[in-house]
Amino acid sequence: MVRCNYSTVTEFVLEGLTHQPELQLPLFFLFLGIYGVTVVGNLGMILLITSSSQLHSPMYFFLGNLSFLDLFYSSVVTPKLLGNFIWEKNVISYSGCMTQLFFFCVFVIGECFMLTAMAYDRYVAICNPLLYSVTMSPKVCNLLVIGVYTVSTLGALAHTVAMTRLSFCGDNVIHHYFCDVFPLLKLSCSSTHVNELLMIFIGGFNVLASTLPIFISYAFIIAKIFQMPSTEGRSKAFSTCGSHLTAVGVFYGSAIFMYFKPSSSNMAQEKVASVFYATVIPMLNPLIYSLRNKDVKNVLRKVMRKR
Repeated sequence: MVRCNYSTVTEFVLEGLTHQPELQLPLFFLFLGIYGVTVVGNLGMILLITSSSQLHSPMYFFLGNLSFLDLFYSSVVTPKLLGNFIWEKNVISYSGCMTQLFFFCVFVIGECFMLTAMAYDRYVAICNPLLYSVTMSPKVCNLLVIGVYTVSTLGALAHTVAMTRLSFCGDNVIHHYFCDVFPLLKLSCSSTHVNELLMIFIGGFNVLASTLPIFISYAFIIAKIFQMPSTEGRSKAFSTCGSHLTAVGVFYGSAIFMYFKPSSSNMAQEKVASVFYATVIPMLNPLIYSLRNKDVKNVLRKVMRKR
């Protein structure tokens, strides 16, 4: 087979979420509302954490970074999704597509490892409370966050560089509403063997390196909680971990459905799953942490009273 040069395709057409004209306008307003809540919620959480001395602790430091990831994670995908509902033909340039792929990978991988860092923080707080301030010092917290962004950037670079080495010389319609790895691989007219190996190795590493510490941390946390003599102590420990567990369950549940789905699933199911983890979850996280967290609710009440 003659190897085509990727420059043959200079732009891609995003298929979008639906082809039904009567749904375009209602879906536009629905996702515009979701995106508005996402921006306000995550930006508000960041401002609340940075401005309130009551929230200057490792747990909220990680939560602020999670909100930062969610804010930009959604912003990479949702504007183009909104464009699909307005424009008859939603075009994205080759360089724009690769840029979107890179930042999407950065933020989705970063989300995985930020949730892991938060699980470790909860483990230290509950299982070693006397050493918490020493173990989770500002230096350690900064190193953990730097590690999260470093791993996510390296993983995104690997996927993006491997994708730019592929040739696209045939169909340029991406059967999705943003530039994700699998839809792009289906369009390539050259061998995708290296990309598939990267998906297995990098994806496997990210899943194991992020979920195993979470499972191990919560195994110790649950064992410690059941050893607590007072019901009030157990209740407080469970409420402290409840928000994080909810966020972990929602994020990994939708991601597993998307990337580890059976081969028989169709594109419509893939789009619905990706909508959930790419647009809905970034909106839910600040709501989960604000509604289930007493400190955040107290600070929010104080801010509202002042205003």
